[in-house]
Amino acid sequence: MLAQHFDKPVRVWVGLGFPRQLNTVVDAYQMLTSWNGNSPEQRAAIRACKAALCGEVDAETARGVVLAFARKKDILVEDGILPPPVMKGSASHV
Repeated sequence: MLAQHFDKPVRVWVGLGFPRQLNTVVDAYQMLTSWNGNSPEQRAAIRACKAALCGEVDAETARGVVLAFARKKDILVEDGILPPPVMKGSASHV
């Protein structure tokens, strides 16, 4: 049950503007419980993740609540914002 993957990851800004990708309910739960705050949206997202971990709701339901939290807090990384990852060892000079 712990490795409930989201159909599409949720990407959020954390710390000093670093992106973090949430791939699973556990990823989201860990981010939410370490988030400094106690807003109604945060509490709702934590409850949704707990419910998904207990099998009471599916991962996509929890994902939707996490997305609502991220949008409300203006930390959601919208598609196309992050540059594609650079492959280590690839030639980048001419």
